[in-house]
Amino acid sequence: MSISWRHARAWAVVAAGCISLAGYAQEAPRPLRAPDVRYEPSEPEVVQAMLRLGGVKAGDVVYDLGCGDGRVVIAAVKRGAARGVCVDIDPLRIAESRKNAQAAGVAERIEFRNEDLFETEIGGATVVMLFLWPELNLKLRPRLQAELKPGTRIVSHWHDMGDWKPQRTSALQPGGWGRNVYLWTIPGHQ
Repeated sequence: MSISWRHARAWAVVAAGCISLAGYAQEAPRPLRAPDVRYEPSEPEVVQAMLRLGGVKAGDVVYDLGCGDGRVVIAAVKRGAARGVCVDIDPLRIAESRKNAQAAGVAERIEFRNEDLFETEIGGATVVMLFLWPELNLKLRPRLQAELKPGTRIVSHWHDMGDWKPQRTSALQPGGWGRNVYLWTIPGHQ
């Protein structure tokens, strides 16, 4: 059976459209599920306060659970952390954080995970950064306490962990809004 030129051209147009759609799907993949929080980037002043309170230093591995555009991990690596791990359920945020890390010249020292923060491996962290909602901090707390090594620092922007009292709290006024940054350390021998 021979195919007319007109039919061959129609099939080529259909094939090109499918390829184009496949390319679009790769550029804008869907989140694993709806994100738990609305994306709200931390002000530079807050990012620096989080790094200071967490005592980020050379050799640290800094995880940001719900990393958004990657600014906290990028700043940590630029400050001297050995490595960083950006975790976000939204693939667009991971793409943005990767792009920002490349622009900052630190992408080779950061791992980018398009994963659910409640399921991702966290045991390799020496510092964990959070900017979630209070109920998410409470939901995540048992995992942090069970899976992180003694001495691992946890820093949360704005929200505490219920009855788990922070070791230190830093009060900030970025943009005229009062915000706290909290620090906890996983207890035990290092």
